Amino acid sequence: MATDYYGALGLAPGATDSDIKKAYRRLARDLHPDVNPDPGAKERFQQVSRAYEALTDPEKRRIVDLGGDPYDNGARAGGSPFGAGAGFGGLGDIMDAFFGGATARGPRSRVREGGDALIRVELDLAETVFGTTTDITVDTAVLCDSCTGAGTAPGTHPTTCSTCNGRGEVQSVQRSFLGQVIASRPCPTCSGTGQVIPDPCPKCAGEGRVRTRRTIPVKIPAGVEDGMRIRLAGHGEVGPGGGPAGDLYVEVHERPHPVFTRDGEDLHCRVMLPMTAAALGTTLKLETLDGNEDLDIKPGTQSGSVLTLRAHGAPRLRATGRGNLLVHIDVQTPTRLDERQQELLRELASLRGEELPVGSGAPQGGLFSRVRDAFK
Repeated sequence: MATDYYGALGLAPGATDSDIKKAYRRLARDLHPDVNPDPGAKERFQQVSRAYEALTDPEKRRIVDLGGDPYDNGARAGGSPFGAGAGFGGLGDIMDAFFGGATARGPRSRVREGGDALIRVELDLAETVFGTTTDITVDTAVLCDSCTGAGTAPGTHPTTCSTCNGRGEVQSVQRSFLGQVIASRPCPTCSGTGQVIPDPCPKCAGEGRVRTRRTIPVKIPAGVEDGMRIRLAGHGEVGPGGGPAGDLYVEVHERPHPVFTRDGEDLHCRVMLPMTAAALGTTLKLETLDGNEDLDIKPGTQSGSVLTLRAHGAPRLRATGRGNLLVHIDVQTPTRLDERQQELLRELASLRGEELPVGSGAPQGGLFSRVRDAFK
């Protein structure tokens, strides 16, 4: 059986283009994998996208309305576009299926929905972690304030197209082995709208919209990550004929930070610790995004240790609480020692029994012997 593409969008057959677009946008917003973690949402989103594609393509929708499936191999290859159990509505329906449509669909509206727009904004780490409000400048089509979308000069109105007499389509007769076939196509004079504008608006040239540059304040929520998009409904392109505007998507790009790196909700940094401080222990003043914090270094801290400052990371975008700040310790071994420092280190090594062996005659109680004993 053919797929119920109207039902996938929650619509009845014969829904308008505007209804299809609104239903798709509503469902896509709820089912998109980026916002809906439910395992079944991805498959449902694909079904909705497939239905939207089928119903917004005039040829595919025609096959759907005839009871067929436009994605069926037989229909694409020129076979029967009708599903199981579908009846033939007469010779007119057969001609419509095979010769591009002889049934007039009437004029289409000049008013159409506008497209979506995308703009990228660069933010510092602190701005993505704590959130901010920033102004962005966009160059999009907006409603013409002279004709308010009508596209006509002041005091004038559209007139009926003389080529198609307002039908929006013109017909031609073609001869085939079946006889004469009437084929329809959009009127080239009025582009299928059934109306022409003899005196277009001087500001928008009959488009009902003009391009302009404007500044929009955007609220960045706390916890957004690099590559995420923020949707501003109705701030995209105004449609032809002054149609409703699409959406504006703001894509976040996070600038690299000189100290911290980010992994989801957690932050990471590295601290170089002198050998003596790692051995004896100390307290460091660590500058974090929340201000200065005391970091306790326990005696004997080894290089590669990771210390955790809880709730000092980024907020969880769809939950409560914050991530952590993970401090990676690198113990720094001195490379340049004066004579007194060398003397003190040798004395310490002697006290700890850690003298370096000399040649092959290392004492039995030295470093090598302890390593050998550890493997016995």
